[in-house]
Amino acid sequence: MQNIQNYINGKLQPPLSGEWIDNYDPSCGEVYGKIPNSSEEDVEEAVQAAVKAFPGWSTTTVEERSSILLKIADLIEEKLQFLAEAESKDNGKPISLALAVDIPRASSNFLFFGNAITQFASEAHESVGHYAINFTLRKPLGIVGCISPWNLPLYLFTWKIAPALAAGNCVVAKPSEVTPMTAYLLSEICIEAGLPEGVLNIVHGLGNTTGQAIVKHPKIKAISFTGGTTTGEHIARTAAPMFKKLSLELGGKNPNIIFTDCDYEKMLNTTVRSSFANQGQICLCGSRIFVEESLYEKFKTDFVARVKAIKVGHPSQNDSNLGALVSKEHLEKVYSYIEDAPNQNATILCGGKKVTVEGYENGYYLEPTVIEVKTNQCKLNQEEIFGPVVTIMPFKTDEEALSFANEVRYGLSATLWTNNLNRTMHFSNELQVGVVWVNTWLMRDLRTPFGGMKDSGVGREGGQEALRFFTEPKNVCIQYS
Repeated sequence: MQNIQNYINGKLQPPLSGEWIDNYDPSCGEVYGKIPNSSEEDVEEAVQAAVKAFPGWSTTTVEERSSILLKIADLIEEKLQFLAEAESKDNGKPISLALAVDIPRASSNFLFFGNAITQFASEAHESVGHYAINFTLRKPLGIVGCISPWNLPLYLFTWKIAPALAAGNCVVAKPSEVTPMTAYLLSEICIEAGLPEGVLNIVHGLGNTTGQAIVKHPKIKAISFTGGTTTGEHIARTAAPMFKKLSLELGGKNPNIIFTDCDYEKMLNTTVRSSFANQGQICLCGSRIFVEESLYEKFKTDFVARVKAIKVGHPSQNDSNLGALVSKEHLEKVYSYIEDAPNQNATILCGGKKVTVEGYENGYYLEPTVIEVKTNQCKLNQEEIFGPVVTIMPFKTDEEALSFANEVRYGLSATLWTNNLNRTMHFSNELQVGVVWVNTWLMRDLRTPFGGMKDSGVGREGGQEALRFFTEPKNVCIQYS
């Protein structure tokens, strides 16, 4: 049993209340540790530590801040295997995935923003004829709150923390209570890297208590949140009247649109990955697959055959393609959509059953599932399932495909498979999403803005957008003789 601790004012400490929450290993369904059930008092202590640290941290040179962030990046990279194993045990994802994606990206986040802050320039505008010059300062906001989800725990936790720190803010952060382990290990890394006391504070606990205390605290000037749309709505209702800056990266129900003129084998291989990577627990997974009518039957046959070959197994096994879902509650939620499929005039083409892994019979495993739907308006196509479940459906024309893609409340990402340039440009302009991938999926450049439209959130993360979010512009106008 491992007791995770809060990281406040540079030190690891238990919750002030002495209350704890069970931490489960999804692969076997057993409790393997405890996490703090932090209260408002813990958050208040973290905020006070951040307030005390802010004057010093915000006035350090860019080179000093960059050096510490780069040191954290190096330490994450050095501990790759250890962190990947911890992430896998805490989340249920295959170790191979954590080794290839989650932990390297966490290191890259600190590396990128550690370097990006050295290139984050102020602007100047000469007012010709008025003997005046305007220049814009970018000042850190002060104390900011970062709340991250359970699907990519360290990856998305650092995606928020790194730019906030780079810009000179102090941070009070809460990882998901479902997957807290690597955030705790990051605390130890920050101590080892010499991050000054109070600059980053990590408080563990439940969303409706610890998270709410962060969101409503008057000294926290901005909230960066990734998670469900319902929670995002609640955060906005709490924070907006307090005039906090908000960055909300919320749900998705992403279309994967496949035309006959695509590179078929590349599309097929990528579509298997974009459907089921991380057990389908990525907000960017292409969960609604629309296929041009003339290609539909061939695609259905080939795709189902590929999906049937996917192995569900313990995350530590090298040949496991899918591990366990993150929790028993989430497994039951995803499974309820599969059970309801016949009521929606939908046909399960493959999968649809819970999986028992030998030696880990109480783990949260589910077969990758493909469901053929008759209408885009069914619940399977309109609601975010967030698991290893995709729907497939044919379309006749470009405009019908575009209509299907946009007929949801979400607008996070879309994937388009075509070699027609006119179609590519038309769809790229008309798709109501924040990210469009053409003939690829999840190819990320950290310099680019990331975020969604409609109910998928507000604001953008990544690159200069993140540094702008975590700073306040101040214009200075000087007239001279």
